[in-house]
Amino acid sequence: MSFSELTDRERRVLEAVIRSYVETAEPAGSRTLSRRFGLGVSPATIRNTMSDLEEKGFLFHPHTSAGRVPTDKAYRLYVEGLEVAPLTERERDRLSDELASAGPTIDTILRRAAQSLGVLTQELGVALGPHFDQAVLQRLALVRISAERLLMMLTMSGGAVRTIFVEVKGAISEIALADVSMVLNERLAGHSLREIRGTLHERLRDATSPSGDAADLLNIFLQEGEALFDGKLAAGASEVVLGQPSLLAEQPEFATGESMRRLLSLTETHQHLGDLLRGRGNAPGISITIGGEHADPRLDQFTIVTAEYHAGPLTGVIGVIGPTRMPYEKVISLVSHTSRLVSDLLD
Repeated sequence: MSFSELTDRERRVLEAVIRSYVETAEPAGSRTLSRRFGLGVSPATIRNTMSDLEEKGFLFHPHTSAGRVPTDKAYRLYVEGLEVAPLTERERDRLSDELASAGPTIDTILRRAAQSLGVLTQELGVALGPHFDQAVLQRLALVRISAERLLMMLTMSGGAVRTIFVEVKGAISEIALADVSMVLNERLAGHSLREIRGTLHERLRDATSPSGDAADLLNIFLQEGEALFDGKLAAGASEVVLGQPSLLAEQPEFATGESMRRLLSLTETHQHLGDLLRGRGNAPGISITIGGEHADPRLDQFTIVTAEYHAGPLTGVIGVIGPTRMPYEKVISLVSHTSRLVSDLLD
């Protein structure tokens, strides 16, 4: 069902209930709606219309109040009919300034973006780092950091670069570094990280070098290839970046202990949250999932609004998590604009 399938009166009353509940977190009564929104009909007519909307599954009665509250179905209909206004110049400038000072790495940019989104929306900002699994290795370089530590720099297709520390047992000669770098580039360049992990032993097993420490270094790559060529954002970095859960905790929906436990459970399970967000990364534009639309029942009180960003050929998602009672117009505009800013910075 769409807004066009409701009567004009039903549509106006439903919009009024949603706006009232988003603003106040209180169930909307007919007298309140008549007084605040000037619907042009009596409270009795509004009450009858609300009853019709309840029968159609758009409103429900909380057990503690005679007022009505929107259902997930109502929010979905409302979101699909929204014409989202652009951000003000002040909001755009504030976001630009925040992200411009984040630092040069993907991780720091995403962390600042998630924090800024959380503050501006009063929801929980969230970002998923790009996954390098499908990125194709163009070249590899090994740089000595100390006697027992090397830095491996992987330049991927499109110019994305990631760095990984490689621990060694003793000093590796410059000749050995050059030999191993040459072998790795000859055998691995032109393949994705996923392909490299799956075929590393096969590609390196007949590699030989006259240098003894080169053989030792090649053996490290054979033994630790699964970790060294992992597709995650960066060595030691969290794939999921969160803003401040405390911003959500101040909202009325999370005043009870049970609601707070559900919120903490959600934010503490990064692997689950990462899987959830990764599944949204192939949808262009804004993606919105409301309450019961989530496959996981732990999310049935939440709305997740995300947008895809680009880092060269790689993609990730950024957005917010909040209660279904969310100021959707503001949130959608902020998430959409932030995703474009992040893409510009990473490109």
